[in-house]
Amino acid sequence: MPPLIAVEEVSRVFSGGARTVTALERVSFEIQTGDFVSIVGPSGCGKSTLLKIIAGLLPLSSGTASVNGQRVSAPLENVGMVFQAPVLLKWRSVLGNILLPVEFAKLDVANYTEKARALIQLVGLDGFEEMYPHELSGGMQQRASLCRALVTDPQLLLMDEPFGALDAMTRDELDIELMRIWEERKKTVLFVTHSIQEAVFLSDWVFVMSARPGRLIEKIAVDLPRPRTMEMMSAPRFGEYTLKIRSLLASAGGAHGPAVGSTM
Repeated sequence: MPPLIAVEEVSRVFSGGARTVTALERVSFEIQTGDFVSIVGPSGCGKSTLLKIIAGLLPLSSGTASVNGQRVSAPLENVGMVFQAPVLLKWRSVLGNILLPVEFAKLDVANYTEKARALIQLVGLDGFEEMYPHELSGGMQQRASLCRALVTDPQLLLMDEPFGALDAMTRDELDIELMRIWEERKKTVLFVTHSIQEAVFLSDWVFVMSARPGRLIEKIAVDLPRPRTMEMMSAPRFGEYTLKIRSLLASAGGAHGPAVGSTM
């Protein structure tokens, strides 16, 4: 089966005045349909840049990035994105924010309203449809952001440290929620995180990157049973994965990431 995502020898150079910064250097990998893949690496190694290149939001300097066999040269339509900040419009309700991608795509809002309400129920926000962002906690706002990313039923979900700013308990809850949604809907997920434990807990694969210029130094297959539980984090096999990734990051010039639930 051909990969959903194919990244080949991708580099990205930023130039500003007299300074040139190489953010990514010859990164290559493939991701199959339905996989949950996390990217870990030190701050500034180009993780977010890589997501934006795959989404078509940022041009690459060299190499190729393809989704569904098509080279990415413009913003993708069939993709949902979730960022660390929920980026909700403060003058729109939860339901209104979730339906924004439908309006942008010039789709029939009436046809998607029930789907949006089903997603609201799926993430535990039922009863908050008409509330505004300032009336919600950070975790609730991020749940709404996740619904917004899923409402048009994209095949690919790109997530850039979506839970990194939340408190420990809320982050754990949303990790469990995300895993449950992924198991139900079988989306392909590319997830950027600073947390090694979060990456191991969620993923089929963990891609480890070096310090800038970001290079892919190892792809680790996570062979842990699903569905996963928080108790699994105390298992010896889970600890082996986290220690291996921490060692790789240390040798590549990056500090280890925090535990699931801790903030950066």
